[in-house]
Amino acid sequence: MNGLVLLIPIALGMGLAGLGAFLWAMDNGQFEDPDGAALRILIDEDAEGKSDVPAV
Repeated sequence: MNGLVLLIPIALGMGLAGLGAFLWAMDNGQFEDPDGAALRILIDEDAEGKSDVPAV
């Protein structure tokens, strides 16, 4: 029972820290473009087919 006196405030503090980190990320625009990185790999930067890396 004495352990709960210590563990409950620690759990609440960790929950508040997680909520604070989430709100900070939302405020700084971390979730503005969730699909951008996934679609960026599909963009063909080398339109002419020339590449410095030899084909395997």
